[in-house]
Amino acid sequence: MLYEERGRLCYRYDAEQVWIEPWGDNALRVRATKLSTMPGEDWALERKTEPRSSIEISEDGGTISCGKIKACITSGGKITMRNRNGDVLLEEYARNRRDVLDPKCSAIEVEAREFKPIPGGDYHLTMRLESLDPNEKIFGMGQYQQPQLDLKGHDLELAHRNSQASVPFALSSCGYGFLWNNPAIGRAVLGKNIMSFEAYSTRSLDYWVVAGDTPSEIVEAYANVTGKVPMMPEYGLGFWQCKLRYQTQEELLEVAREYRRRQLPIDLIVVDFFHWPKQGEWKFDPTYWPDPDAMIRELAQLKIELMVSIWPTVDKLSENYQEMLEHGYLIRVDRGIRTAMDFQGDTVHFDATNPASRKYVWEKCKTNYYSKGIKVFWLDEAEPEYSVYDFDNYRYYLGSNLSIGNLYPREYARAFFEGQEGEGQKNIINLLRCAWAGSQKYGALVWSGDIASSWPSLRNQIAAGLNMGIAGIPWWTTDIGGFHGGDPTDAKFRELFVRWFQWGTFCPVMRLHGDREPRQPQHGTTGGATCRSGADNEVWSYGPEVYNICKKYMVIREELRDYTRSLMMQAHESGTPVIRPLFYEFAHDTKCWEISHQYMYGGSYLCCPVLDPGQTRLSAYLPPLADGTKWKSFNGEQTFFGGQFVEVDCPLDTMPVFVREIIS
Repeated sequence: MLYEERGRLCYRYDAEQVWIEPWGDNALRVRATKLSTMPGEDWALERKTEPRSSIEISEDGGTISCGKIKACITSGGKITMRNRNGDVLLEEYARNRRDVLDPKCSAIEVEAREFKPIPGGDYHLTMRLESLDPNEKIFGMGQYQQPQLDLKGHDLELAHRNSQASVPFALSSCGYGFLWNNPAIGRAVLGKNIMSFEAYSTRSLDYWVVAGDTPSEIVEAYANVTGKVPMMPEYGLGFWQCKLRYQTQEELLEVAREYRRRQLPIDLIVVDFFHWPKQGEWKFDPTYWPDPDAMIRELAQLKIELMVSIWPTVDKLSENYQEMLEHGYLIRVDRGIRTAMDFQGDTVHFDATNPASRKYVWEKCKTNYYSKGIKVFWLDEAEPEYSVYDFDNYRYYLGSNLSIGNLYPREYARAFFEGQEGEGQKNIINLLRCAWAGSQKYGALVWSGDIASSWPSLRNQIAAGLNMGIAGIPWWTTDIGGFHGGDPTDAKFRELFVRWFQWGTFCPVMRLHGDREPRQPQHGTTGGATCRSGADNEVWSYGPEVYNICKKYMVIREELRDYTRSLMMQAHESGTPVIRPLFYEFAHDTKCWEISHQYMYGGSYLCCPVLDPGQTRLSAYLPPLADGTKWKSFNGEQTFFGGQFVEVDCPLDTMPVFVREIIS
């Protein structure tokens, strides 16, 4: 049965009901369930807008049109999406005999929307789509540790892991964007014979499709319905210093002083984990951090922002454990001992699904961190679903079941979220290991996790960062040099470090981090001191040659500050990625859809990271430009016509970068 209700095209057959409705310009949202009522969650999608649309119903089926997109549903229940030219964008894969006149009628009985009941009332859901174009390319979907930018043919886990972030928005070269609007753990298979999306436990199917003429139109339409990042604060535009880990207050301050003595540009320094007495005591350990107020004052005088790491774990020996246990602020287990982690203590996570637990932890953080002037948080172990909550005159961002985030006064929050600039407004940065669709609007800066210090790992990060931008997360960064291992005295690692550092200069956030070898001696016997630090990881730790190259690129980053700020404004206003695949800027050039090892830093800088050891010469593709415009090398010494591959030198001190230049 087909019918219209409240601007929706609706379909019902047996226990299933389907809704298709406009949701933003040129976009449609599809929902289906076998429950008696349609679940009401919007998940990543913000409140519905009211674009102009039209619905037609006949004996053979129904259609709903919204700008450049049109959905058709047959009397047998199969959905097809077309663009304004009538070209098929998406078509459900169904092989059954519900409509014997369907050319794809089949006796194999495969459903397009398969709901398998599971105990408890939920379903294991599988949605299947035809793979229509053998040449289709698919981008986005979040961050996966593999080198391919084009994800067509890939089998992707829809789940979060350390260094993996599922953000299930796909951009197709065929002119559509697709959001799997379901936060359930599952699987996406972008095959060449069939595409499918699975949710292992859910109550409904929910996806959103937009049609557009260019990648930028599609990505910006997606940002319009899921939200946009705040404006990046000024301290997010420059260089960030970090290592695992600074063990004492004086060690961190001496590093900060040395950066200033050397007159190196730096915006932020990080106090990483185990600066606390025990996990679950959200404060500085007075043994090793005796005067945090004085430290923050000195850093402010040096014009260096401080970031602190926040963990969700509570040690059973910590001062807060018993109180949190009594009040029900900790997660529980079905059976066995209540222990979530045994790293540096017997710990359990606080229960972030409990509003009282969230408030308790925030009060601790507010007293011990926020009130001291710290407004940048590193939220370790963040989970995929995010919310904004209000209490006690504060509005804050919170990972759904593990992490607490940065806060700022409600009046500033309201001014921002209503699109108004409040006087004294503070924008936020939350450095997170993972994010999901929509996380960007809460100031989520995702880093690519605890990755290897290796050449293949470097190559993986190029694809990871570009696909995260396409998936709607424009704030993204990586551990320059990789996280695991790497000896600053090793010549081979120094070469990798230099190439990573050069590329990091042209990332949304330039952040040096890593757990270097060899390990430092244990500096004490109490508190977090048993968590030994890695070797030095400052730019002068790698020898004079590397230091001079790092200094060169830190200066470049600083000289790009105004330009980077303009890119952050584009991201804030339109949802535009800061780093972009070539096809994003040059969609009509077919070669640009093939190239995965080059990218654009904004619209002006074409970057060519060096991804192999010993490489001193590189082939770069320069897309064709309009009449009178050429590509210019970053140092200004060479100019090139577009539409060709060029061979350029890339000695150790140079990563090839080309600039669009108007030739008079």
